[in-house]
Amino acid sequence: MTTAGDIMHRGAQWIPAHETLDRAAQLMRELNVGALPISDENDRLCGILTDRDIVVGCVAMGHDPAKVTAGQLAHGTPRWIEASADVTEVLQEMRQHQIRRLPVIENKRLVGMISEADLAEHLEDDQIAAFTESVYARTSPSLH
Repeated sequence: MTTAGDIMHRGAQWIPAHETLDRAAQLMRELNVGALPISDENDRLCGILTDRDIVVGCVAMGHDPAKVTAGQLAHGTPRWIEASADVTEVLQEMRQHQIRRLPVIENKRLVGMISEADLAEHLEDDQIAAFTESVYARTSPSLH
């Protein structure tokens, strides 16, 4: 059985909710990533911040990324998976919620991230095709 821990990218790092978006952007640059899990004061997942969130949710709105915190952009219920979960559970979680990155948790702590690149590297072609179709599928517009 292939698990989330087998396919994840190790070494993922939190950005604390109280950190500013300019610091988050610097950390993304240092780590060469486009997303960071956001942690609350108890080191628990409270969201995920993407480079797009910083641009669209802050800069494009005319806000100063040195004054807006990561926690201010954390919305909704964060999705995650246990390191011991089977890869089929990983795919189901990512498909169901149409997400492209999934934090991996072990003993209530962040141990890695699974991205589309990780899936492409570790899955069979038919699994990748099914995942891609389900995550990127759009509903047909009504022709009324």
